Amino acid sequence: MTAPAIAAGETVYDRVARARHWLVAALAVFVLSLGWAIAGAPRNTPTRDLLLVMHRSVGVTILAVMLFRAIWRWRHPPPPLPPTVMGLERVLAGCTHAAFVLAAHRNAARRVCRCCGGGPCCQRVRDRFDTAHSGREQLALAGGHCRPPGRQYLLYLFVVLHIVGALRHGFVKRDGVLDRMLPVRQR
Repeated sequence: MTAPAIAAGETVYDRVARARHWLVAALAVFVLSLGWAIAGAPRNTPTRDLLLVMHRSVGVTILAVMLFRAIWRWRHPPPPLPPTVMGLERVLAGCTHAAFVLAAHRNAARRVCRCCGGGPCCQRVRDRFDTAHSGREQLALAGGHCRPPGRQYLLYLFVVLHIVGALRHGFVKRDGVLDRMLPVRQR
């Protein structure tokens, strides 16, 4: 959404923002499913190797789409919230969204660095990550596989808060907030 569109009173996200949002949601469900499947796959098997490659590839795709989102949002700010969204709700929405985006970017960047064995920048991220984890997680890292740490559940929490908030606006308050991001809009 461009600044002129917002000035003209546009109250919905543009097609690109909506498509990106639902693409990331679908990819997140897929990558999460792959992650749980990896945990159940026997080690050192072609099936597990395929699951790992797919999981990492989808994760890198999500990271790329999220980086695109950051660039897109810089040039296309979101529409303003409707006046029915009160002060505390605005603060909670902003904090939850910011925490979710930061956690997702941090999580993706850390895993890319940890799994690909990147250069000096990645080494600094890995060093910080390694000093912050317990011996059990250190053993998992030393084993050469990427086991997600317990902090992944913090990311899940933000996703759940986002979904609960959207459903509340869509079905309890019925204030149009959910409609702004639906993939197919009714005219």
